Amino acid sequence: MGILGQISISSVAIGAVVAAIVVIVIQQIIAKANATNLTQKRKDQLESANREADNIIKSAKLDVAEELVTKREKFNAEMTQMQSQLRNQERRLSKREDVLDRQGEQLVQREKQLKDGEQDVARKKQGCEAKAKHLSTLVAQQKNQLLKITSMDMEEAKDLLLTRLEDECEHEMNATIERKINETKEIAEEKSREIITSAIQRYAAEQTCEGSVSMVDIPNDEMKGRIIGREGRNIRAFEKATGVDVIVDDTPGIIIVSGFNPVRREAARLSMERLIQDGRIHPTRIEELVAQTKKDVNGKVLQLGKSAAVEVDVRGLNNKVLAMIGALNYRTSFGQNVLRHSVEVAFLAQVMADELGLDGSIAKRAGFLHDIGKSMDREMEGGHPLIGANYLKRFKESSIVLNAVEAHHGDIPADNPYTPLVAAADAISASRPGARRETLERYIKRLEKLEEIAGAFKGVENCYAIQAGREVRVIVNADQIDDGIATKIARDIAKKIEDEMTYPGEIKVTLLREVRCVEYAR
Repeated sequence: MGILGQISISSVAIGAVVAAIVVIVIQQIIAKANATNLTQKRKDQLESANREADNIIKSAKLDVAEELVTKREKFNAEMTQMQSQLRNQERRLSKREDVLDRQGEQLVQREKQLKDGEQDVARKKQGCEAKAKHLSTLVAQQKNQLLKITSMDMEEAKDLLLTRLEDECEHEMNATIERKINETKEIAEEKSREIITSAIQRYAAEQTCEGSVSMVDIPNDEMKGRIIGREGRNIRAFEKATGVDVIVDDTPGIIIVSGFNPVRREAARLSMERLIQDGRIHPTRIEELVAQTKKDVNGKVLQLGKSAAVEVDVRGLNNKVLAMIGALNYRTSFGQNVLRHSVEVAFLAQVMADELGLDGSIAKRAGFLHDIGKSMDREMEGGHPLIGANYLKRFKESSIVLNAVEAHHGDIPADNPYTPLVAAADAISASRPGARRETLERYIKRLEKLEEIAGAFKGVENCYAIQAGREVRVIVNADQIDDGIATKIARDIAKKIEDEMTYPGEIKVTLLREVRCVEYAR
């Protein structure tokens, strides 16, 4: 068993060794086979890479050949274009050379002509100098002969000549000055007409005609007796307290309050209305109610002045001045409310001042204050321009405003451009249609006077006052009056109206000369 066991172990070991050898041999065979395959694969890859490289090289060569052909064609085209441009430039340069050659020839000809001209001028200059010497000699001879004939020396002849020259120059100068003055007047009239028209268009008041109320309605005639009182004590107390006259007549339903002071008359009117409403009419009650009414009216007057100042935007006025302005609300001029007239003049003066490049605020202030004297002229002597200017001096108004107030009716000369503006605005406000009213009798007389003046001229057939007396239309006989005389007649009519009549604003004279030719076809 021992020997068998050893033999079996030996045979197992031998088998293991053999097996190991066999495995190694097999692995070597496999390794050789793999190496052979790998070599073949590498060989194949190398051949494939060589083929691809050959293809790439061939493709690259083809691309390069195509690009070379393309660039060669492009280069040929550019070369052709450049050659064409060069040929064109050569042609243009050739033309310019031809032009320059012609210009050069012309310059040569001109130089030759200039030289010839200079020589000609030199010859003429020599001739002129010779003639001048000859003329100087002749003038000297004639001068000596004239001096011998006139028995005058040189100084006397010079004085005579200078005198004649001065007369001629003065005549021409006067004619030039007159022409310039006429042109300036025409331009000024046209410009002023534009400014005034613009001012009127930009400011238009609704209504300026208001009447001053001086009548008080009463409920019945019994109230008249109560107002008069026993033996007239009530009416005397009322007149004493208010400073007005109370007229109680047979007119039914009204009592007339009369007074020259408009504010005082307004206070009396309100007091009478309050007495009638209260019913307690006796001297003590009259005094109390009149005192209260005067206080109310004074407050209302001041408020009216402040409101008007705010409306026109005029600042810095003293309350006493504003009270006088407010009192103008109860003053009328030909039916025109003076306060509304002052407001309108302020706006018109401002617009015209702005158009002329002046200070509109100064013009507006002067226009607003120009009629302040009308609130005091019935209590003081003098015209309202002077009264207003003296009153405003107390409140340190500027010299421009004072001159505009005092000179807006031409009482004194204007010393600044704002004064004529205020005067023009005052005339515009007063003369526009509907601003003021006249009594029917005066209105009719004015129209009749217009027609009478126009009809008195020779050759006038008919004349009519139209546009509420703002225009007179004159029709003349065309056989007796020609165009030149017609113009003179129109001017003479206007001058005679200015001399013989008083009227607001201006009156237009329109003269018509018509020639009618009538024939009949039979």
